[in-house]
Amino acid sequence: MPRAAAQPVRFEGFADRDARFFRALAKNQRREWFQAHKHEYETGWHLPMRALLGELRERIDGSFPSHPLGDPKVFRIYRDVRFAKDKSPYKTHIGGYVPMGAAGEGPAVPSPIYVHVGLDDAFAAAGHYMMPPEHLDRFRAAVLDDSRGRRLAALLAGLVKRGFAVGSHELLKKVPRGMDAQHPRAELLKRKGLVVSFPPLPRRLLVSRGLVAWLVKHAKQAAPLVEWLAFATE
Repeated sequence: MPRAAAQPVRFEGFADRDARFFRALAKNQRREWFQAHKHEYETGWHLPMRALLGELRERIDGSFPSHPLGDPKVFRIYRDVRFAKDKSPYKTHIGGYVPMGAAGEGPAVPSPIYVHVGLDDAFAAAGHYMMPPEHLDRFRAAVLDDSRGRRLAALLAGLVKRGFAVGSHELLKKVPRGMDAQHPRAELLKRKGLVVSFPPLPRRLLVSRGLVAWLVKHAKQAAPLVEWLAFATE
């Protein structure tokens, strides 16, 4: 049995730019295969992701003076298949994030960066992906507030000009009951979360230390938005 790899102190790149391990895993969704190749996943993907997120946390921490960043979290490779039609036991990607506050709260807290590398895509994002009800109520109140709402709209417009894309976990067809459908920020009121995806991530950077600088640059550009979300929902 191969010896467990030591925790890396800095990111040197993922195993390859084409996610060959995940391509093979997609064709071999069996416990026996995964156990035989688990060392490839650990050394080529899991440990590099931990190192990457650790470096990112240190490099962007100064952009959030009012909100301490929590410990980075790498998601498990095991899928939750209890209520899924697809019973494949393993994910064909790896994802992780740096939270504001406790990592155990997952997508229920704002995050200055989420990194995803998989079979067909590689991307990064920032924001508040899945707002619990109390956060959603505060978010909508902030959107309706003239000063704070205008500030949010301006931040989003600036990021879109820089190549970011606005998204959310869920988008309602109509504004919530009792709210003005003609409100100038009606589209924001329909959102049940708010994130911005970074500009397209060059896959060549996946095997390079250049990925760290690229992600830091864009995370810092998105930082004012994440700070806005943190203040609005706390």
